[in-house]
Amino acid sequence: MNSYYAATLAVYAAVDIIACIALNLQFGVSGIVNFSFIVFQSIGAYTAAVLSMPPDTANGAYQVYIGGFQLPFPIPWIGGAIAGGLLAIPVGLVVLRKLRSDYQAISLLVLSVIANSVIMNARTFLNGAAGIAQVPGPFSDQVDPLSQTYQLLYVGLTIPCVLLVWLVASRIVNSPFGRSLRAMREHEVAATAIGKNPVQLKMTIFIVGGVIAGLSGAILVGYIAVWAPSEWLYPETIILFAAVIVGGRGNNVGAMLGALLVPVGFFEVTRLIPATIGGWVPPPNLIPAMEWVAIGLLIIGFLWFRPEGVRPEPRRVFGGAPVPEDLVSAGSS
Repeated sequence: MNSYYAATLAVYAAVDIIACIALNLQFGVSGIVNFSFIVFQSIGAYTAAVLSMPPDTANGAYQVYIGGFQLPFPIPWIGGAIAGGLLAIPVGLVVLRKLRSDYQAISLLVLSVIANSVIMNARTFLNGAAGIAQVPGPFSDQVDPLSQTYQLLYVGLTIPCVLLVWLVASRIVNSPFGRSLRAMREHEVAATAIGKNPVQLKMTIFIVGGVIAGLSGAILVGYIAVWAPSEWLYPETIILFAAVIVGGRGNNVGAMLGALLVPVGFFEVTRLIPATIGGWVPPPNLIPAMEWVAIGLLIIGFLWFRPEGVRPEPRRVFGGAPVPEDLVSAGSS
């Protein structure tokens, strides 16, 4: 059982790291407060699920979904990533072109709420609140999904995805494009004055973040074998925001560290809370409620006492040539 637990923890950690890196590119580096991030993760998961599953007429047609192409790995994961990027295009065109940053955040939050409400009530489209079950994972037809070998195989498939996302994000952050994103984040008007196009910059990084979010959702749904709208709610985005803030905004290492500290480590600590305390049995929903209270206090505490996070964004100062003495004396006179 320890090996199963370790493999599950490793997969969840990898998914959270990928998601936090994507959110860090949008929020930490570019300043886009994407409160609908979970929507892009969920569309990637749904796409990967229907690409890997048989048609919904199979198995007695007890669930309804679009597609059912039964495609082999890695097409479902690639399709999930593409779906996240495609969804980012219309959302970005509506939200990022005309609205200020605070209105963008509100609009994206509303989008997340609306999307969940529509999915919960559209059974003919996405099977409603029941979601989709029995999602086959990669190579599940060749290796027993319940075996320890399959658990290690899934971890082995996930790690290269983390490394690929890390490499792409690092190239973006350290490139001239990344410096343009940070300039836009710090002062959009000044960035426009030096010839940068904020809308184009936002759209590009919004699509890149959508692709990475879709990939993280595809990896997760293949492992848990279930897609349910109740598990893709907007509060899950708050957890990822907390991870990025705690780890350090604008720093990929900080995003990875925050993913290990908050979604993985913070929630694993709650498993150590005893079921009874001195003979008193707490209400069944007390511990989940206290988790959200603790998440809120964690965000407030870091924003107040250490807003730069555990691993602050590196600041590069480029030194210029020394000023000649005659110019200094001339200026002083």
